[in-house]
Amino acid sequence: MFQLTPSGGAPAHRHTALSRRHLLVAGAALCASSVGRAAPVSLPLVTSLADELAAALKQGQPLVVMVSLARCPFCIVARDNYLAPMRAQQALPVVQVDMRSALAVKDFKGDALTHDQLVRRWGVKVAPTVLFFGPGGQEVAERLKGAYIPDFYGAYLDERLALARAAIKAKG
Repeated sequence: MFQLTPSGGAPAHRHTALSRRHLLVAGAALCASSVGRAAPVSLPLVTSLADELAAALKQGQPLVVMVSLARCPFCIVARDNYLAPMRAQQALPVVQVDMRSALAVKDFKGDALTHDQLVRRWGVKVAPTVLFFGPGGQEVAERLKGAYIPDFYGAYLDERLALARAAIKAKG
Protein backbone atom coordinates (compact mmCIF):
# COMPACT_ATOMS: atom_id res chain seq x y z
CA MET A 1 0.00 0.00 0.00
CA PHE A 2 1.27 3.46 -0.94
CA GLN A 3 1.43 5.81 2.04
CA LEU A 4 1.83 9.56 2.00
CA THR A 5 4.05 9.71 5.09
CA PRO A 6 7.83 9.40 4.79
CA SER A 7 7.87 6.66 7.44
CA GLY A 8 5.58 4.38 5.41
CA GLY A 9 7.62 3.99 2.25
CA ALA A 10 7.61 6.42 -0.65
CA PRO A 11 8.06 10.05 0.35
CA ALA A 12 5.08 12.37 0.14
CA HIS A 13 6.80 14.60 -2.41
CA ARG A 14 6.83 11.76 -4.95
CA HIS A 15 3.02 11.52 -4.83
CA THR A 16 2.75 15.30 -5.19
CA ALA A 17 5.08 15.33 -8.18
CA LEU A 18 3.09 12.59 -9.89
CA SER A 19 -0.17 14.39 -9.20
CA ARG A 20 1.18 17.66 -10.59
CA ARG A 21 2.46 15.91 -13.70
CA HIS A 22 -0.94 14.29 -14.31
CA LEU A 23 -2.72 17.63 -13.80
CA LEU A 24 -0.36 19.37 -16.21
CA VAL A 25 -0.88 16.70 -18.88
CA ALA A 26 -4.67 16.85 -18.43
CA GLY A 27 -4.69 20.65 -18.53
CA ALA A 28 -2.52 20.71 -21.63
CA ALA A 29 -4.85 18.27 -23.37
CA LEU A 30 -7.90 20.39 -22.53
CA CYS A 31 -6.27 23.57 -23.80
CA ALA A 32 -4.46 22.13 -26.83
CA SER A 33 -7.20 23.08 -29.25
CA SER A 34 -7.02 26.77 -28.32
CA VAL A 35 -3.23 27.23 -28.38
CA GLY A 36 -2.23 30.06 -30.67
CA ARG A 37 -5.78 31.29 -31.29
CA ALA A 38 -8.64 32.74 -29.32
CA ALA A 39 -11.36 30.33 -28.28
CA PRO A 40 -14.56 30.78 -30.28
CA VAL A 41 -17.34 32.55 -28.44
CA SER A 42 -20.56 30.66 -28.96
CA LEU A 43 -22.59 32.92 -26.69
CA PRO A 44 -22.97 36.64 -27.25
CA LEU A 45 -21.06 38.96 -24.96
CA VAL A 46 -23.68 41.14 -23.30
CA THR A 47 -23.73 44.87 -23.99
CA SER A 48 -27.02 45.75 -22.25
CA LEU A 49 -28.42 43.63 -19.45
CA ALA A 50 -31.63 45.68 -19.36
CA ASP A 51 -32.34 45.01 -23.05
CA GLU A 52 -31.51 41.30 -22.75
CA LEU A 53 -33.67 40.94 -19.63
CA ALA A 54 -36.63 42.70 -21.27
CA ALA A 55 -36.42 40.34 -24.26
CA ALA A 56 -36.16 37.29 -21.98
CA LEU A 57 -39.13 38.32 -19.83
CA LYS A 58 -41.24 38.89 -22.97
CA GLN A 59 -40.73 35.17 -23.63
CA GLY A 60 -41.57 34.30 -20.02
CA GLN A 61 -37.98 33.22 -19.48
CA PRO A 62 -35.24 34.19 -17.06
CA LEU A 63 -32.14 35.85 -18.43
CA VAL A 64 -29.31 33.37 -18.04
CA VAL A 65 -25.88 34.97 -17.68
CA MET A 66 -22.70 32.92 -17.83
CA VAL A 67 -19.67 34.51 -16.20
CA SER A 68 -16.63 33.06 -17.92
CA LEU A 69 -12.88 33.48 -17.92
CA ALA A 70 -10.69 33.48 -21.02
CA ARG A 71 -9.12 30.07 -21.76
CA CYS A 72 -10.98 28.40 -18.88
CA PRO A 73 -11.50 24.78 -19.98
CA PHE A 74 -14.49 24.33 -17.66
CA CYS A 75 -16.09 27.47 -19.12
CA ILE A 76 -15.63 26.11 -22.63
CA VAL A 77 -17.39 22.87 -21.70
CA ALA A 78 -20.29 24.59 -19.89
CA ARG A 79 -20.72 27.11 -22.70
CA ASP A 80 -20.26 24.87 -25.74
CA ASN A 81 -21.88 21.67 -24.46
CA TYR A 82 -24.78 23.06 -22.44
CA LEU A 83 -25.61 26.75 -22.70
CA ALA A 84 -24.95 27.46 -26.39
CA PRO A 85 -26.94 24.41 -27.56
CA MET A 86 -29.84 25.41 -25.28
CA ARG A 87 -29.71 28.91 -26.75
CA ALA A 88 -29.70 27.55 -30.31
CA GLN A 89 -32.20 24.70 -29.90
CA GLN A 90 -34.57 26.04 -27.23
CA ALA A 91 -34.19 29.81 -27.76
CA LEU A 92 -32.97 30.10 -24.16
CA PRO A 93 -32.07 33.74 -23.46
CA VAL A 94 -28.43 33.34 -22.43
CA VAL A 95 -25.53 35.77 -22.67
CA GLN A 96 -21.96 35.85 -21.48
CA VAL A 97 -20.00 38.20 -19.24
CA ASP A 98 -16.24 37.93 -19.55
CA MET A 99 -14.41 38.00 -16.21
CA ARG A 100 -11.54 40.49 -16.09
CA SER A 101 -12.63 42.14 -19.35
CA ALA A 102 -12.71 45.88 -19.97
CA LEU A 103 -15.58 45.48 -22.46
CA ALA A 104 -18.38 47.99 -21.87
CA VAL A 105 -21.77 46.84 -20.60
CA LYS A 106 -24.89 48.56 -19.30
CA ASP A 107 -26.34 47.06 -16.13
CA PHE A 108 -30.03 46.46 -15.41
CA LYS A 109 -30.51 50.17 -14.56
CA GLY A 110 -28.69 51.37 -17.70
CA ASP A 111 -25.51 52.43 -15.90
CA ALA A 112 -22.29 51.92 -17.89
CA LEU A 113 -19.48 49.80 -16.50
CA THR A 114 -17.09 47.06 -17.64
CA HIS A 115 -17.62 43.32 -17.58
CA ASP A 116 -14.97 43.09 -14.84
CA GLN A 117 -16.72 45.71 -12.69
CA LEU A 118 -20.04 43.91 -13.14
CA VAL A 119 -18.53 40.57 -12.07
CA ARG A 120 -17.03 42.20 -8.99
CA ARG A 121 -20.35 43.89 -8.15
CA TRP A 122 -22.06 40.50 -8.30
CA GLY A 123 -19.35 38.98 -6.07
CA VAL A 124 -18.53 36.22 -8.57
CA LYS A 125 -15.16 34.68 -7.82
CA VAL A 126 -15.36 31.35 -9.68
CA ALA A 127 -15.60 30.68 -13.38
CA PRO A 128 -17.83 29.45 -14.75
CA THR A 129 -20.74 30.83 -12.76
CA VAL A 130 -24.24 30.84 -14.24
CA LEU A 131 -26.78 33.35 -12.89
CA PHE A 132 -30.55 33.46 -13.46
CA PHE A 133 -32.24 36.88 -13.52
CA GLY A 134 -35.89 37.86 -13.39
CA PRO A 135 -37.88 41.08 -13.05
CA GLY A 136 -35.92 44.05 -11.78
CA GLY A 137 -32.62 42.26 -12.38
CA GLN A 138 -33.17 40.10 -9.28
CA GLU A 139 -31.70 36.62 -9.13
CA VAL A 140 -34.52 34.07 -9.27
CA ALA A 141 -32.57 30.84 -8.75
CA GLU A 142 -29.42 29.75 -6.99
CA ARG A 143 -26.22 30.37 -8.92
CA LEU A 144 -24.56 27.42 -10.61
CA LYS A 145 -20.93 27.84 -9.59
CA GLY A 146 -17.72 26.22 -10.54
CA ALA A 147 -16.29 23.22 -12.19
CA TYR A 148 -17.89 21.02 -14.72
CA ILE A 149 -19.23 17.72 -13.33
CA PRO A 150 -20.20 15.68 -16.40
CA ASP A 151 -22.69 13.38 -14.68
CA PHE A 152 -24.65 16.14 -12.95
CA TYR A 153 -24.07 19.53 -14.62
CA GLY A 154 -27.01 19.20 -17.01
CA ALA A 155 -29.32 18.14 -14.19
CA TYR A 156 -28.21 21.05 -11.97
CA LEU A 157 -28.71 23.47 -14.85
CA ASP A 158 -32.18 22.09 -15.66
CA GLU A 159 -33.19 22.26 -11.99
CA ARG A 160 -32.18 25.90 -11.65
CA LEU A 161 -33.88 26.82 -14.93
CA ALA A 162 -37.11 25.21 -13.70
CA LEU A 163 -36.90 27.17 -10.45
CA ALA A 164 -36.18 30.42 -12.29
CA ARG A 165 -39.06 29.88 -14.70
CA ALA A 166 -41.43 29.10 -11.82
CA ALA A 167 -40.33 32.25 -9.98
CA ILE A 168 -40.96 34.37 -13.10
CA LYS A 169 -44.36 32.77 -13.64
CA ALA A 170 -45.31 33.45 -10.00
CA LYS A 171 -44.31 37.12 -10.33
CA GLY A 172 -46.09 37.56 -13.69
